[in-house]
Amino acid sequence: MRLGIADHLGWAIAVTASAEHEVVDRRRIELVEPGVSSAPIHYESRHLDVAGTAALVEEVRASVRRATSAALDEIAEAVPAPIESVSLRTWRPDFPQDIAVQRRPPFESRADAIMYRQELAELARARGWQVHLYEAKAVVDQADQALQGLRATLGPPWTKDHRTALAAAILAG
Repeated sequence: MRLGIADHLGWAIAVTASAEHEVVDRRRIELVEPGVSSAPIHYESRHLDVAGTAALVEEVRASVRRATSAALDEIAEAVPAPIESVSLRTWRPDFPQDIAVQRRPPFESRADAIMYRQELAELARARGWQVHLYEAKAVVDQADQALQGLRATLGPPWTKDHRTALAAAILAG
């Protein structure tokens, strides 16, 4: 099984496909617990100093690990075979880790999304899953042939996020 994820701030669409590109599971998953800031750098850091922001980010990361871990476990239990890989939107490998730098443009608008992807990647690796990264703007076109007709077959909801997540899972093979 291959899991493709199209993430947003605090939630994601997850589509699991077989090696034959059959969709076996699709769902929205929560990536952070209720009541916890989904964007600690972008929204909250302007009200905090660097130390306060760092503490908040660590709190949010812990919440992301708990919520996302539970969501991944639910998916793994629901599908008929072991998950082998997860596909995530790519991020710059040289993205700064320093909170003070992340608080400044242009990084502050990307830091939270990258935090989610980094946590997803770590949780997947901890489960023994391979991690594949994809370019969101190109992945659907790259997997276009396999995606033909799926919307009619699967029925709603079948959004751009669903197509992106499935395309990413297909290309991981």
